[in-house]
Amino acid sequence: MKIAVSGKGGVGKTLIAGTLARMFAKDGFNVLAIDNDSAMNLSYTLGIDSETKEKIVPISEMKKLIEERIAVNGAGPGVYNINPKVSDIPDRYKISGPDGLQLLVLGSIEEPATGCLCPENALIRTLLYNLFVKREEVIIVDFEAGLEHLGRGTAKGIDVMLVITEPSQKSLDLCNKIIDLSKKLGVNNIYLIANKITDDTQRDIINKRIEDWEVPLYHSIPFDFEIGKADLNGESPIDFNQDSQGIQAIKNLYSKLKKLKKEIIDL
Repeated sequence: MKIAVSGKGGVGKTLIAGTLARMFAKDGFNVLAIDNDSAMNLSYTLGIDSETKEKIVPISEMKKLIEERIAVNGAGPGVYNINPKVSDIPDRYKISGPDGLQLLVLGSIEEPATGCLCPENALIRTLLYNLFVKREEVIIVDFEAGLEHLGRGTAKGIDVMLVITEPSQKSLDLCNKIIDLSKKLGVNNIYLIANKITDDTQRDIINKRIEDWEVPLYHSIPFDFEIGKADLNGESPIDFNQDSQGIQAIKNLYSKLKKLKKEIIDL
């Protein structure tokens, strides 16, 4: 199962992606978690130890590797191989985490022009295609708000797109754009998740705002002070307090996704 998690910065994408990855791993699935967010905080949510975190170098910053893979012999500057070999990269650079899961940190491309064909972008885009289409594990990707690195082929490898919102109009507006782009790219299973919900009124307002959307609210997660405490203590939320309201709500989401996984496989 290939799961992409997207949404506005700060809405809880990394919390949900990392906690779901831990839950799949605890159940015995082979899990590869992918950090494709500029903040690169997925390792914290996964519970990767501090010594290992300090050694992580994102693929987007491996200049020598990028040059080796995208250079075209004899070509001048600005000519890149847009289909570089990447199949060996995940197993070469992934790191081990709790419960047997693996983490690969891609990082993001800081470029002023969306969808640029810079060397880093060429490598990351091809690598994402390989991860979604060629790999057999449970893949969970923590995306940035934008989906610039997704081409049509890559997006069609996504089994589930989780679009995360918080109770704010700005967040909902961006989610609407992400949902629209995901549909255009060919993603079939798109689910809206509301995080940091403090009461039923907020959920009702969200449902009202999305009445004309083709994607209804699939699941909601309450605001949870224990999540903030875990962050302050530098611990993975699932290790800090697995019985907290937020973690239990994500556990319920995980149960839904496992049932969905079976349905997708049966199809």
